[in-house]
Amino acid sequence: MRLFGPLYARALTWARHPRAVYYLCGLSFVEAFIFPIMPEVMLAPMMLGKRHKAFFYANISLLFSLVGSLVGYSLGHWAFHALSPLLDSLHLLAPIDKGVDNLRLQMNQHWLGLMVVLALAALQPVVPMKFVTWAAGIVGVPIIPFLVCMAVGRGKRVWLLALLIRIFGERAERILHKHIERIGWAALIILVALAAWWFLSH
Repeated sequence: MRLFGPLYARALTWARHPRAVYYLCGLSFVEAFIFPIMPEVMLAPMMLGKRHKAFFYANISLLFSLVGSLVGYSLGHWAFHALSPLLDSLHLLAPIDKGVDNLRLQMNQHWLGLMVVLALAALQPVVPMKFVTWAAGIVGVPIIPFLVCMAVGRGKRVWLLALLIRIFGERAERILHKHIERIGWAALIILVALAAWWFLSH
């Protein structure tokens, strides 16, 4: 917590600002491809302050997360091509190309399993979505299925938060803070298990 404490504190300050909606849009956007602080840090206090707008805030956050995921996708695609000469000079390009080609083959043959893994990755609270957006751009996952998976995974997070706060109010925030570590680790274990099963079986 000491590492991310100041960033969390800053996000909570933004949540109380008159321009909180704009800050939420910006945070949701950059978190999808680079920033380490999840939008829920702002969403929870904003929803508690105006519970009747909980789903409005959730949808705004989701929309800008999807836009940010497209940026991450594009960065993954173009950065990989831009770094290819450097990787080649380090004799790393050939094995990486082989791995990417293998992922593309697996994606074409077992696309449903890949979509499940993508959706679960988008459900994660901190890091994986950034890796997924970049990796999807490198591998060349089709844009529409990619966006659908991101919407499903991220949508579950923000809509669940909105629903809990509409029903339980401040108690919901306390429950989430109390159990967020267990929820996050459980989802991460499921994601890793599914990814391992998918790669080993195909």
